[in-house]
Amino acid sequence: MPPAPTTVLGIDWSGRIELAGQRRHIVAATWRIDPQGKVRVTVESGRTRDEVADWLIALATKDPALVVGFDFCFSYPAWFLHEVGARSAPEFWQIAIERGEQWLHRESEDRRFWGKPHKRPAEFSGAQLHRMLRGTDIDCKIITHIPEAERALRVKGITPKSVFQIGGSGSVGTASLRGMPILIRLREAGFRIWPFDRPTPGEPLVVEMYSRLNTGPVHKSNPEKRAAWLQQKRREDPAWSAVGPAALRAARGSEDAFDALASAVVMAERRHTFYTLPTPRDPNALLEGWTWAPDLG
Repeated sequence: MPPAPTTVLGIDWSGRIELAGQRRHIVAATWRIDPQGKVRVTVESGRTRDEVADWLIALATKDPALVVGFDFCFSYPAWFLHEVGARSAPEFWQIAIERGEQWLHRESEDRRFWGKPHKRPAEFSGAQLHRMLRGTDIDCKIITHIPEAERALRVKGITPKSVFQIGGSGSVGTASLRGMPILIRLREAGFRIWPFDRPTPGEPLVVEMYSRLNTGPVHKSNPEKRAAWLQQKRREDPAWSAVGPAALRAARGSEDAFDALASAVVMAERRHTFYTLPTPRDPNALLEGWTWAPDLG
């Protein structure tokens, strides 16, 4: 059996600007197995984005066999990277540091960054809807190659979220633009960022995840539905056997904690696949990034 991480974290992210909001809505669920084979699962909040980076770097110095899943987009569509002069996703992260807050401002001249109060621009509507999406977004977060010529047809009739959306329900752009500086910090500290870096056994690894893939169909915003889902998992799924009352209580009480815990458990169940993750077949994946999925690897 290939080597596997001994610590797995699912982190429910937030693009909020205020520190109190970050500490409330950024939630980390940690699954850890000790040398004796005992598993401990914890759920915690209270950190800002920068404090999360500090914490992860400190964790990796003690246990470098670490994998972290963040639920924000690691890049933008390839055509946009070309437009702003980025030859790689890590180059784009630096540009995001310099220009991200301008793009996020509601008075930004670049109206391709849209959302409340601005409507989706005509450039990303109708037959051009696919242009606001990465290959992995169009693919609905599963591993299938989508030739560029087929993207407009494949996106018809589905509503994946765009990283250009920075306001309104389900927006992912704000969290992504404010998460990219953290990727730079982690990469400089020795973390491998997949798929831009090849995973290396025994070295800390970061992947983009999509929490809905890890929870499946469930009314997450309803506390009673969350509680019923968790009760069923604890009763029927062996992967949840190590999840104790405190972690379950946190997930019942918060949608953010629910997403983080479900993601950590799903990732931990598949932890032996992380060091052998393949390079995605999409030719733009090394520019646009790719979302880790439970059936990948």
